[in-house]
Amino acid sequence: MSDRRPLLARWRVPLGFVTAIAVIIYSTPTWRTLWIGFAVAVAGEAIRVWAAGHLEKSREVTRSGPYRFTRHPLYLGSSFIAVGVMLAANSLVVAIAGTVYMVATIGAAILTEEAFLRQAFGDTYAKYERSQAEPMHRRFSIERAMRNREYRAVAGLVGGFALLALKVVVSV
Repeated sequence: MSDRRPLLARWRVPLGFVTAIAVIIYSTPTWRTLWIGFAVAVAGEAIRVWAAGHLEKSREVTRSGPYRFTRHPLYLGSSFIAVGVMLAANSLVVAIAGTVYMVATIGAAILTEEAFLRQAFGDTYAKYERSQAEPMHRRFSIERAMRNREYRAVAGLVGGFALLALKVVVSV
């Protein structure tokens, strides 16, 4: 069976690694930019953890937690993380590369995901898109966040900022 997702949606993760390499090469972080960027990125990861703790991926149209306010809280959180990395990197090249990467790949992923949700959940998703769906009353679950593998994003954030911090130390 062939993968029918758009090219950018399929290549989002490999392109993310290429972008991460560019961040490491072209960044010129300082302790100040690192801490400012880290604060923004942690806020983004908090949004992602909150979303992952409510999401029952591919089983339903989740309407609890941050999904009451936005259809794509994971991508919103990822966008905050990207802005945090760009601020920490202190580099115009990184800012341009990161912005191009995020706009292209997240946009493609959203289109792909919404097409799947429309097909899988029909009128339920259509009502959700129009903000007419009944909200869900579900509590946040760290177990659910772990099942959704959000620990990988946390590890990536910590590892990425550790590398940027190392770059500050080496350049001093």
